[in-house]
Amino acid sequence: MAGAPRDRVAALREKESLQRHKYLNSFAYDSRDAYYGINQFSDLSVEEFYSTYLKSYLTMSQDYSILNETSVRKDPLPLRFDWRDKNLVTQVKNQMDCGACWAFSIVGSVESVYAINGHPLEDLSVQQVIDCSYLDRGCNGGSTSSALKWLYQSQTKLVRSSEYSYKAKTGLCHYFPRTEFGVSIKRYDAYDFSNAEDEIMDMLISVGPLAVIVDAISWQDYLGGIIQHHCSSGHSNHAVLVVGFDKTGDPPYWIVKNSWGTSWGIDGYVHIKMGENVCGIADFVTVPVI
Repeated sequence: MAGAPRDRVAALREKESLQRHKYLNSFAYDSRDAYYGINQFSDLSVEEFYSTYLKSYLTMSQDYSILNETSVRKDPLPLRFDWRDKNLVTQVKNQMDCGACWAFSIVGSVESVYAINGHPLEDLSVQQVIDCSYLDRGCNGGSTSSALKWLYQSQTKLVRSSEYSYKAKTGLCHYFPRTEFGVSIKRYDAYDFSNAEDEIMDMLISVGPLAVIVDAISWQDYLGGIIQHHCSSGHSNHAVLVVGFDKTGDPPYWIVKNSWGTSWGIDGYVHIKMGENVCGIADFVTVPVI
């Protein structure tokens, strides 16, 4: 009998999950549309999912720039671009039940920008950012811009993940001699592209993968397809990494790397419709300069 209450809770969660899937899938009219179903988060309530995994927030800084108009380009942009095609994006990681999406997105951006600048692609330490970024709250949440501000002001060199492995919990900051290998940044930039979404394509191609903060409340049940509904601008709560885009079909979409493991979404990625600031993907865009 001891298991009866737990069984009732599990049954209720399953019912709630199926109801969510039915509602979310009712908006799909095409095979390319996003579809939702059972995944590793289906046994969580919406409240549990939110409080555990959606731990990123905005922090404005003096470097935050608002762009309202697109610039005039000399060269046309390609219809499709993906930094993975150049082998300049590291593998999808799993943050587990640590609310450190903000750290994963920033480290992913630093990894790629470092490699784009002619260096080997390295898996850098997310745990170092979690433990040492004093402007953030470790596994209890953080901001992409404050993490970059810490990296810039402290001139901390990110070491390899093999030297400072991921623990999925906040720990004490470990310090390394300045002479050892590490990647530091010269500066960072932060933008509001909500009214100039095309600028993201330009920056993505010219600089590298971009850390963004989105509204991911409906991503709990995502399985695949292009997200066009169920999330909005102005409710940013989760940090991810934009690595490419595809405009060859309808609708065009951003290619976005997440940190919930490869069993989630499209091998750990999610596709988000371009052009309408879906999920607030253009509201807060940050990039390191190396």
